[in-house]
Amino acid sequence: MSNATTSLAPLLERFFTQRLMQQRQVSPHTISSYRDTFRLLLTFAHEPLHTQPAHLTFDQLDAPLIAQFLDHLEKYRGLSARSRNLRLTAVRSFFHYAAFEAPTHAAQIQRVLAMPNKRFTRTLVHALTRAEVEALLAAPDQHTWFGRRDHAFLLVAVQTGLRLSEMIGLRRDDVTLGTGAHLRVMGKGRKERCTPLAKPTVATLKSWFHEPPRGDGQVLFPNARGTPLSPDGVHDLLVKHCAAAARVCPSLKGKRITVHVLRRTMALDLLQGSASKSTPSEGWRKWIPVAA
Repeated sequence: MSNATTSLAPLLERFFTQRLMQQRQVSPHTISSYRDTFRLLLTFAHEPLHTQPAHLTFDQLDAPLIAQFLDHLEKYRGLSARSRNLRLTAVRSFFHYAAFEAPTHAAQIQRVLAMPNKRFTRTLVHALTRAEVEALLAAPDQHTWFGRRDHAFLLVAVQTGLRLSEMIGLRRDDVTLGTGAHLRVMGKGRKERCTPLAKPTVATLKSWFHEPPRGDGQVLFPNARGTPLSPDGVHDLLVKHCAAAARVCPSLKGKRITVHVLRRTMALDLLQGSASKSTPSEGWRKWIPVAA
């Protein structure tokens, strides 16, 4: 197969359907991230190459074009160095696959794979104090459906330390509320694990399960349409409740609260509990309030 006739479209399609979905069985979150990367890349390539994505050849996707694409993301789309590196990771994954599928392009592939990540300063992720978590959990108005959903969401997030993708992917079937109450999640790297639930969290989820179902009734924390919350939806609810909680707990003012911050808060509490020789979740059982 000559360089000029290696079509990009079928190679890219096989990368997603065969490599990512069938062979590696990556998470839907990874599929979505890689899809967005190549959508942005193909959109960018259209201007300098004057070629529709369906007509691109693999040799046109060379290291100089990818370098220009990454610079464009930083300068004109405001991506951070960390996000830029994630886009490059997606591109590298495709070129690793292409090394076996299109070996006649070995030199081109080697140059792309040699592109370095951009260095950046890692910021320290802060954790919340117990008073701040209590204020955040009390912020949702539990007289409304959305408030009860948000309270349950926040409580599960801070007690279990699940990732954002895991939280929004939870379904009712993943929850066991009887003896040995736990959540079953498919985490990073397609690894399944069970996370124990504390008694206050169990009580809150039992109450939440009595809410009228929305959509197909399977999503644990749905939006108004009954479909899973989006990352933007989670961001909005965190901003809203953090602002309300800050009126009661001033130390929250100016803090950026994310699911990762709640995850770190849980991890630090477990670490402190281990240092004091208490049981792993003892600290949370003592102070996380049960829903009113």
